[in-house]
Amino acid sequence: MDTSRQYNNYPYRQDTLQPQQPLIPTKEIYQYDAPWLIYALDWCKTPIEQKSFRLAIGSFIEDSNNKLQIISRTDLLDHVPPSRNDFTAVAEADSYYPITKVLWEPRKTDARSSDLLATTGDILRIWELVDDPRYGPTNSITTKNNSNSYVHTPQQLVKKAELVNVSHFQSDFSAPLTSFDWNETDPSLIVTSSIDTTCTVWNVETNQAKTQLIAHDSDVYDVAFMHGSADTFASVGADGSVRLFDLRSLEHSTILYETQPVPNTTPNRMHNSVPLLRLQFSRMNSNLLATFHMDSSSVQILDIRYPSAPIAELCKSHSGSINCISWSPTEPGQIVTGGDDSQVLVWNINQNEPRNSYYNHQPPRTIQDPLLAYVADAEVNSLTWSKSCPDWIGVGFGKTVQALRV
Repeated sequence: MDTSRQYNNYPYRQDTLQPQQPLIPTKEIYQYDAPWLIYALDWCKTPIEQKSFRLAIGSFIEDSNNKLQIISRTDLLDHVPPSRNDFTAVAEADSYYPITKVLWEPRKTDARSSDLLATTGDILRIWELVDDPRYGPTNSITTKNNSNSYVHTPQQLVKKAELVNVSHFQSDFSAPLTSFDWNETDPSLIVTSSIDTTCTVWNVETNQAKTQLIAHDSDVYDVAFMHGSADTFASVGADGSVRLFDLRSLEHSTILYETQPVPNTTPNRMHNSVPLLRLQFSRMNSNLLATFHMDSSSVQILDIRYPSAPIAELCKSHSGSINCISWSPTEPGQIVTGGDDSQVLVWNINQNEPRNSYYNHQPPRTIQDPLLAYVADAEVNSLTWSKSCPDWIGVGFGKTVQALRV
């Protein structure tokens, strides 16, 4: 692939994105072509390089034949037949409904050699990635041809738990789950969001719901734990608000931000707020989070210490709706966005930041110039900035996943 055609470097300082020196020579782009449309995407958090270059992907198929798949960089696998493919599918499992989100477990500290993953869709599922006993210690892979369609995989995704989101407020009704987050401070906790207005906190060690609350007035589209906290999480939804919760005091919540109502031309009808689709806390500054509206080409940066208005807005570089965001795991203020215009843009929200700007009640700073830009071959639906390989970003569009070196 001609990468020079794909990258556009903006005339700004880019010395903040210094790639690490890998143990094994790498290319600038690695690509995997799946047999189905890709929606869910996450990068493995294992710090060992040979195991860190793995991604979990989930299909988006309208019928009941969806897939969860684990792919690994082929040249980092042992005992793999010669292949021109950048990635090899090492495990696959069936999922009845499309997967709305997939996450690898936070970095583990115990002696367990296998990895855990979680997915949401109709319910919350916990998976364990184990070696397939048919292959013993060699982890050899048998392929049918030179395509990405493999007859066998050296590992298996074993279903460990299925946690059904039965609403306490609407008994015997299991509403679909829109998203979830896995707590890095306390990996026993997962919080899910649902179209039934609730968020549920699960203990995945006991497979029990810890608490459930009505988080919004309508559908909840996303939820995320504050980085470094085992108790604080935020959610966004169709009512156009960002709400902050504390597990130690669920009687109260804080509305961090609300979108402005859209005028309704129908007489005697209430004005509707623009839904907020996604949010994510900064991995380097736990006070900051990013969110964006439905059908919007801009991203709002919020500081939880100063509710009601964004402190910054990333705007005027995307020409289509934004679909996904991901904060840098190592560089303060850096965030990547992807959208319908096929662009992947890396931003620095600290760029040209005036001193004490957070403490003055001023209009949001507008940031219009990204650090880096990349153009994919289709609308970008998913992004994941690797924590274990922080100079790599995973991009999902159409049936393709690309790993981009930044």
